[in-house]
Amino acid sequence: MPHWDVASAGSLFDADLPPGFLYRDDFITPDEEAALAEEIAHVDFSTFTMRGVVARRRVAFFGRSYDAASSPVLPLPAFLLPLRERLAGWAKVDPGSFAMALINEYQPGAPVGWHRDAPQYGIVAGVSILSACRMKFRRYAAPRAHAAMNGPRTATHEIVLEPRSAYLMTGEARDGYEHHVPPVPALRYSITFRTIRK
Repeated sequence: MPHWDVASAGSLFDADLPPGFLYRDDFITPDEEAALAEEIAHVDFSTFTMRGVVARRRVAFFGRSYDAASSPVLPLPAFLLPLRERLAGWAKVDPGSFAMALINEYQPGAPVGWHRDAPQYGIVAGVSILSACRMKFRRYAAPRAHAAMNGPRTATHEIVLEPRSAYLMTGEARDGYEHHVPPVPALRYSITFRTIRK
């Protein structure tokens, strides 16, 4: 099991991003990334349906899922606990408050459409492994307000999430913006943890 050292996580990324979005390159080492990828190779992934559409990525939920009525979810596996602890240290929360873990498997060409995370969750902490992706942001608009707008809405912020990097999505970035990931060029895993809103 790798040792997770918060002090080696790198410096904060200084970019034009929504308030409340924090980013760190090299949050984990190449050896830690390889160990995570080896463990993830044994994870059972499922298809994921969002708003009636089957997503092109596959998912594995631990602790909780988006749908409280869904089948029981497995507890967090041991290999995710050190990563959860390190992310909790950065976020300044108790590790146990990250009650949900989600591993997304993105095969080449898999995107994530525009969305805002499920409202029952608060802070979102994520780590990217194996390949990079772009994450784009735009102001959130409720469906009724969106229907009244003229023309397509465009992204206002964008960042490349490098392999082994981490991010925290809190505050306005979490609640006032929605985000999407264009199709990825190569296999990528995203490991995210979420707190429960009180």
